[in-house]
Amino acid sequence: MARIITICNNKGGVGKTTTASNVGVFLSALGKKTLLIDLDPQANATMSLGLDPGDVERGIYHVLTGSVAPREAVKKTHIFGFDIIPSSIDLAAITVELINVKEREYVLEKALKKLSSHYDYIFIDSPPSLDILTVNGFVGAKEIIIPIQCEYFALEGLTQLLSTIDLVSKNLGRKPEFIGALLTMYDRRNKLSREVAKIVRNDFPGYIFDTVIPRNISLAEAPRAKKTILEHAPLSPGAKAYRQLAQELVRRGNTNI
Repeated sequence: MARIITICNNKGGVGKTTTASNVGVFLSALGKKTLLIDLDPQANATMSLGLDPGDVERGIYHVLTGSVAPREAVKKTHIFGFDIIPSSIDLAAITVELINVKEREYVLEKALKKLSSHYDYIFIDSPPSLDILTVNGFVGAKEIIIPIQCEYFALEGLTQLLSTIDLVSKNLGRKPEFIGALLTMYDRRNKLSREVAKIVRNDFPGYIFDTVIPRNISLAEAPRAKKTILEHAPLSPGAKAYRQLAQELVRRGNTNI
């Protein structure tokens, strides 16, 4: 059965989509069959893999509304072993679509049960908000990774998000395992980055990935080229970091970081 991992942060611009797509592609390179679910109406993960959200006829919106079976929405990418269920412009209306649906918080979980046996890893790229999509991501996941930018507000945001996850767990009867926070946009030349990384590691011992994602221009350029970092700049510091993260996930299995 797949390890189902939601990558979430209610703050935008922290490297959430970059992490979801790039750790997935490196796991595929390691021989792991991987699925990425773009649960964000902005559809950045979908576009970064060369798909046009406006042309998506079967995507995660159609799965959540029950108009297509989950397997029918899976699209193969140009990377062997790496699939995606894309987002589309329709997903922005999902809150209204699900308002009268019974147990709407569990819709994604039910869909994932039909996909789990086909993959080693399933990543959910959740939106930068705390809405019904994000709640579905929490409920459907077995594990959670929180990317946090190396800035002073990161610690406060991490604490709040963990409290929200705990609240959702208590009310909905699901308890995904927080396997770790991932430090992103780290600049070792910057005193602030170094201080924030130190504070986070001290305050959350055992729950911070060893891998640190550096601030790297290649990571910013790759989505514009509609490529993953493995294809765009495989020798860049960003590519090396996500390769290390994929190896760390495999090595540590289902245990805490």
